[in-house]
Amino acid sequence: MSRELASHDIVTAFLLNTCRPCQGPTSKHAVQAAVLCGIAASRPSNVDDETENIPLTTGSVAEFYIEPILPHIGDIDVMCYLNNLLAIPRGHTPPTQLPAEFHNYVKVYEIIDSHLPGYVYLELRYLLTECSDGDKYNAIEYDTGQYALNQLYVIGQHTDLADIHGPAVATRPPSSSTLLSVDIVGCVRCLLWPPQAADWSTRHRTYGWPDSATLDLVVNNGCDLVGVAHRQCRQDKWMSKRQWRLSFSRAEIVLINSWMPVQQIVYHVLRYFIKTEQLTNCAGNSSAGTLSNYHIKTLMLWASELKSTSWWTDDVNLVRMCVQLLHYLAKCLSYGQYQHYFISNCSLIDNSFNVTNIGYQLTLIDETWMSRWFVDNYIRACLQLCPQNISRLFADATTSVKLQNAVSALVDWRRSSSVIDLWRVLIDSAEILITSQVDYHPLTARSCFRWMTELTKVGDSCVPVYFTAVTILHVASRALRHGFNDELMDILAAVRGQFADTRRHSNKSSSTSMLSLNKAAKLMKVVANKSLSTMSLIETELSKAYLYRALRCKDSDSDSIYCLANVYLAVLYYTTGQYQTAIDHCTVVTRSQDHSQCSSHVVQCEILPKIDDGVDCLLGLAELYQRVQTAALKQQRPPSAFEAV
Repeated sequence: MSRELASHDIVTAFLLNTCRPCQGPTSKHAVQAAVLCGIAASRPSNVDDETENIPLTTGSVAEFYIEPILPHIGDIDVMCYLNNLLAIPRGHTPPTQLPAEFHNYVKVYEIIDSHLPGYVYLELRYLLTECSDGDKYNAIEYDTGQYALNQLYVIGQHTDLADIHGPAVATRPPSSSTLLSVDIVGCVRCLLWPPQAADWSTRHRTYGWPDSATLDLVVNNGCDLVGVAHRQCRQDKWMSKRQWRLSFSRAEIVLINSWMPVQQIVYHVLRYFIKTEQLTNCAGNSSAGTLSNYHIKTLMLWASELKSTSWWTDDVNLVRMCVQLLHYLAKCLSYGQYQHYFISNCSLIDNSFNVTNIGYQLTLIDETWMSRWFVDNYIRACLQLCPQNISRLFADATTSVKLQNAVSALVDWRRSSSVIDLWRVLIDSAEILITSQVDYHPLTARSCFRWMTELTKVGDSCVPVYFTAVTILHVASRALRHGFNDELMDILAAVRGQFADTRRHSNKSSSTSMLSLNKAAKLMKVVANKSLSTMSLIETELSKAYLYRALRCKDSDSDSIYCLANVYLAVLYYTTGQYQTAIDHCTVVTRSQDHSQCSSHVVQCEILPKIDDGVDCLLGLAELYQRVQTAALKQQRPPSAFEAV
């Protein structure tokens, strides 16, 4: 018989073997978050129909890549910023270029420090307007003295289940639902790393975490401003409405996802510990601060930076790690100083925090007590989710050997259930949730693009593929009732990754016919690089539809693209075996009398599929187009179009 293991060894082995890495959307909450973001991004904002909400999943769903037995996600956190607002550090010049999601009119606010570190005001300084001849912006300066009101950017959900607390709107699902509640926080985007945290990226790091690549990624992501006042300022009439907090959620997601699995496990169990022991409760004083998950997150971020890799990997003892980290937290609480991870002059606790007794309680914890706590409060809680035959083993776990055998059986059950868990997520979450929400929120080209963007982040190709299938059926159903129209055409193109936000570029010179031609060209390029499949046939038919749309347009570019669109149609019909229609489109080109503008457009040979094994598309189609044009200009009757090839 193997040697009898100590309780901390059993606890460590249990956690390492049951907190498995996520493989695809093993959590239904990741799917729910992606669906929610897709809906939020496609829904009109409270400002006007052209301003959009840009969502970001934050919190536990975005941070954890492990999947413990016990639920480790209490709710879904989503930050939303409006694409017509932007913040910049004080004294910085306004940007001349912005990411594609931003509006063509953007208000820019300067970040002004308050008397409290980490809390700021936003003063309106510039209006950016996109130039008509490029992707650059011009800036118009505002008079100073206009400050953003933080309550204006709380995202309402228009439901009786919504409850506003702090900067968030909490949406509670019906009690019968298996979905989690959702906290949506309105914010203002800042594309630059804030000077308030300037020394974070440059400070000395003995153990090299985070590495230089991660540092660069974090800094390049910038930060956000969340509309909430400091606890001490909420009674002040002016500050309570105008104060904002610097948010580093983007940075935290990157950093926490760079952790080793053992670090993620420790983070999870410490959060579970303070919640189970009710250390987040504030006894009898609702205005005082107390411990929260953010304090545990900060504790882990500091530990990841200040402890060597060997501390996490050599002789792994998760119980000892948790005890030592809790003792460090107790020390911070006893001194009344708990430094913010990013802002060096900011403390996460002050005189209003109810932490005196908490610090003392944490100092009393040792490995023996913590091991017993894990067995009684964590492992036994897992038994409620497993079969009864395994639960019965723990009824007589009076010795270390019996406990080890019971834990081993629980671990084996966990491993054997992984495939079933994945199937349940895909069926119960992805399929049901996506289908119901698509039916409830009618699709548009913009919403399809946003849905696909968010669902792709889940990490499993099955989810966006399923959404694509649902979308195609949705389009087919609407086409049967109302006919296939331009709106449905754009929806199909968007779900295939070809979406152009014409509202942002409405002040540019591109005509409707040119936009349609460009969409067709993008789809043709996708088809040219694919083998024959159902999806490639759909994309081919979409290409044809956009070319016909270009031909129907009557605008400044319609005459100049006439021949080119017909040549492309000839090629597409030839590849789908509709030879007579292909010849008809070539004939239209050869009989055209006005080619004065043909030279402004050139056949893009890289987007054309190969006609057959004996003809090279690059030379064949270019020669075809040149011969047709030359012959028409000379008013000569050319040979049959495909004889020319």
